[in-house]
Amino acid sequence: MRKIPNHGTLRMTKVAYPLGLCVGLFIYVAYIKWHRASAAQAFFTIAGAASGVRWTQQAFSSPDSATRGHEVFYGIMFDAGSTGTRIHVFQFARPPGETPTLTHETFKALKPGLSAYADDVEKSAQGIQELLNVAKQHIPYDFWKATPLVLKATAGLRLLPGEKAQKLLQKVKEVFKASPFLVGDDCVSIMNGTDEGVSAWITVNFLTGSLKTPGSSSVGMLDLGGGSTQITFLPRVEGTLQASPPGHLTALQMFNRTFKLYSYR
Repeated sequence: MRKIPNHGTLRMTKVAYPLGLCVGLFIYVAYIKWHRASAAQAFFTIAGAASGVRWTQQAFSSPDSATRGHEVFYGIMFDAGSTGTRIHVFQFARPPGETPTLTHETFKALKPGLSAYADDVEKSAQGIQELLNVAKQHIPYDFWKATPLVLKATAGLRLLPGEKAQKLLQKVKEVFKASPFLVGDDCVSIMNGTDEGVSAWITVNFLTGSLKTPGSSSVGMLDLGGGSTQITFLPRVEGTLQASPPGHLTALQMFNRTFKLYSYR
C-alpha cells in the first residue's frame, strides 16, 4: 500500500486513469453521475455507489487515516488493458462537510491482458481471483460489503470480435458476483476511447486539486496506451469549442461546475 502525496511531482501513468478508473472512485462515485454507463468512469459508478451507502462503519476507520473523525471508505477498480490487468484499491478520507481526499492506493498488475484468454475464457478467472485477494488483504473486513467493485476494459477488448469480448466480460462478472464486495449490474464493461480520455483527465485534475478550486488552471492529458491513444484537455479559447466536431466534445458536471472538454482518440 502506498501513500498518495498531497503535493509534489505527479506521475501520471497508464494505471492511474482508473482513479479513474477509481478517482477515480469518489468523484466517479459521488460528484459525477456515471454519465454514460461507462467510465467517466469507474469512479463515477464507484463514487455514486459509495456515496449512496450512508456508512455507519466510521468506528472501524483505518487507524492510519489522516485525522480522527474522518469518514473512511474504499473503492476497487480493475483496469483491463491491452497488455495486462491491474487492480487499484483506493482508500478515501472525508472530513465532515468536505470533499473526500485520496489517502492510499494499493496496486498490482498481471500479464497478459484479458484479451489473451479470448479462446480460453475459464483461464481468465484465475488472474481476476488473484487480484481480488489483494483487495481482501488491504480492505478491512467490515468494509467489504460497502466497497464498490468495477472493471473497465480498454483497447485490448475493443479490438476483439464482439462475441469473444462479451464472453470474457461475462466470466469476470461471474467472479465479481461471487466476491464479498459491492457489485452492480454494470460492474463490468468496455470503455470507448472518449470515456478513457475523459477518465484520465478527471484523475490527473482531481489529484492536482484543479477540480475543487474555481478559476484554477487545469491540466491536459495525453495517454499513450498499448492499443490506443487519447488526448483530452479543457480549451481556453471559445473558438476551439466552436470549431471542434461534436463527437470530440464532452460536457462534464462536478463540484457544481461544468467542464467542456475536448477529447480525441
